[in-house]
Amino acid sequence: MIEIEKVPSPCYVLDADLLRENLRLIADVRRRSGAEIILAFKAFAMWSAFPIIREYFGKSTASSLCEARLAYEELGSLAHTYSPAYTDREFDTIAACSSHITFNSLTQLEHFAPKVLQYDDHKISIGLRVNPEYSEVETDLYNPCAPGSRLGVVASQLPAKLPEYVEGLHFHTLCESDSTDLEKTLAAFESRFAQWILQVKWVNMGGGHLMTRKGYNVDLLVDLISRFCERWKVDVILEPGSAFAWDTGVLVASVVDIVENGGIKTAILNVSFACHMPDCLEMPYKPRIRGAHFDPVEGLPTYRMGGNSCLSGDYVGDWSFDQPLKIGDRIVFEDMIHYTTVKTTMFNGVSHPSMAIWDAKHGLRVVREFGYEDYKRRMS
Repeated sequence: MIEIEKVPSPCYVLDADLLRENLRLIADVRRRSGAEIILAFKAFAMWSAFPIIREYFGKSTASSLCEARLAYEELGSLAHTYSPAYTDREFDTIAACSSHITFNSLTQLEHFAPKVLQYDDHKISIGLRVNPEYSEVETDLYNPCAPGSRLGVVASQLPAKLPEYVEGLHFHTLCESDSTDLEKTLAAFESRFAQWILQVKWVNMGGGHLMTRKGYNVDLLVDLISRFCERWKVDVILEPGSAFAWDTGVLVASVVDIVENGGIKTAILNVSFACHMPDCLEMPYKPRIRGAHFDPVEGLPTYRMGGNSCLSGDYVGDWSFDQPLKIGDRIVFEDMIHYTTVKTTMFNGVSHPSMAIWDAKHGLRVVREFGYEDYKRRMS
């Protein structure tokens, strides 16, 4: 376990031993199901940890030119790339860094497919994203199949015969979901797209398969994939992100001040929910704090956690503690690696947490610290 007292504050700390536990589980799913499983950078792109990732997995999915370059330059492989919209200015570089390119619309497919077909450096497999019009995700911000979604082509818009160069279909409907949700999605996907599944070589089932979460039905996932492959005679690709880095690290913060207003005590921290834990406000969700009671306990010292930006809504609460908090106390937010580290901002110029990796054998290694020059370059 990470020795918190040795960690600078604020700092994200990835536990390499916990990461390897997740990687071993995911690798076992790959072995048992026959699926190709690749890392989604949109959830975890800490490239200083890629040497660990490469012990088990060598491929990734990218959603932009920058992610495609990261796959090629730092992970050392061509990316499976999908973007809601490619531009002419960036497309040639994306193609150079990609083994698969999936298009979001028929318009984008028709515009860029000729370039892909003429590309002679390496073969690129072309895919099309489709929308099964079914998802169990309740928060619209994270629901790719919400009414009016811009993501993917619905069945009624597809021609009866796909262009021969289209080799794959891609759908994404999940968000930190169980395999029972995939089971329902597959029923919708197969009922709407059966005639087109017969025309392709691979199906990418997207991300959101949270197979490393306690209680996830891994056996059902393996069974669903195996039977799908047998039924349709296609290869299956999964691109989870959260599952790779689920519960593998923390954000270490400190109490800078304690203020009280209207009977509410707020511990003001040296981190910001808006800048450093945006999903807490977007989903929203309340993170776990090490050593704290998740729900307020009557009679115990109770505090709201406040960020250090000027945004009035930069807070989440409330937690109870066995002892009153003091200025300088450490606050350790659990499970703060996936999606958190990739979505941070430098809003307000607040000090950005450092990045570190911990393992039991070598201890703590701070891999990146941020300062004024990072903010200045970001603001141009």
